[in-house]
Amino acid sequence: MTRLTVTLALLLSSGLLAGCEALGIETATQIAAKKEAEARAIGSACRHAVRSIEDCFNSNPRAGKAAVFAGWKEMDEYMRENEIVGMPGEQGPSRADPALSGEPARGSGERAGERASRS
Repeated sequence: MTRLTVTLALLLSSGLLAGCEALGIETATQIAAKKEAEARAIGSACRHAVRSIEDCFNSNPRAGKAAVFAGWKEMDEYMRENEIVGMPGEQGPSRADPALSGEPARGSGERAGERASRS
């Protein structure tokens, strides 16, 4: 009877462990592969956006530098082979938006003065 109990316990535990993948639990190797793929994608996007590798490193400090560089280099080779022109993106906050640039909006002082005089 003990053999039967041990066998059933082993079968049950192996079945539960095999079901971990069905539950969406990722292993350490899967997580590392995912992070590397994301870092390569970041590097590729930086190259396509005509950003230097240094800017890419500085704006994505948590991404692995080796993988970011590999993605940047792959995209550079691809763009040169296929004569693709990069698409520069916006760098930093727009100066047209005073809320993002840290400068007070024009007329905001007038509105505050109007409110004070009405009170």
